[in-house]
Amino acid sequence: MDLESVTDELYGLPPADFTPARNERVAAARTAGDRELAGRIQALRRPTLSAWASNLLVRRLPEQVQPLLSLGEGMRRAHRELDGDQLRELGRRQHDLVGALARQAGQLAAEAGHPVSEDVRHEVESTLHAVLADPRAAREWAAGCLAKPLSPPVGFTAATTPDAAARTASRPAATDSGTTKSQRQRDEREQRARAQRRARAGKAESEATAAQERALTREEERTRAESRLREAEDEASTLAERLKAAKERQRAARDEVAEARSRAREAAAEARSARRRAEEAAREAE
Repeated sequence: MDLESVTDELYGLPPADFTPARNERVAAARTAGDRELAGRIQALRRPTLSAWASNLLVRRLPEQVQPLLSLGEGMRRAHRELDGDQLRELGRRQHDLVGALARQAGQLAAEAGHPVSEDVRHEVESTLHAVLADPRAAREWAAGCLAKPLSPPVGFTAATTPDAAARTASRPAATDSGTTKSQRQRDEREQRARAQRRARAGKAESEATAAQERALTREEERTRAESRLREAEDEASTLAERLKAAKERQRAARDEVAEARSRAREAAAEARSARRRAEEAAREAE
């Protein structure tokens, strides 16, 4: 058992099965004497519903991974080179591909018994946009082990909608007009505001997941404590019964000892009397 294989196994499970399976792997690692591995497995966080849906998409439809990664590489290159025609074309492809993948993720989640809400689908789309914008996010997504949704970096405004791509593409490279600059600033403010809202939502979801995990852990601790209490009560009851039986045997033994002592005294007295009679008889005979 190693961290990589355990991580891959756990993040392929439905969210409800994650914590019990993780706790089993932690216990197995501790039993094997590998406390460091146990601690690292314990630190793995249960995925949010949107993160799980994103993982499900990667795992069930691996053929969809490379097209999105390639599109992200092309969009980042077009941004660097300010290639307007390429940005317009890639922006249209991005809009269609992200929408299609988000719908597929939702469908896979529903088929697995976990229908997703509109907010969850937006988080899946946010993750896909992050994949287009950030190579590191792309690697995390492609591994299929996300614990929470990803957010695209602030400033990658052209990766959000085809209209934004068109605005970026139509902007002359050397233009510094007040209107263009003002529009760019508004776009950046809007993007920052969206990123902040996504960050707050992601933080709230993470806190809710952590709280749920703590509640599950406490519930498991309560169950184990109640089990130990029942065992202790059963043992105490057994010991009480054994003690009662021992005391009864003790009383019987004491009665038996007292009776034996009484018989012994009577026998000793009878023996002394018999001795005296024997001595008297001997003297008379002489």
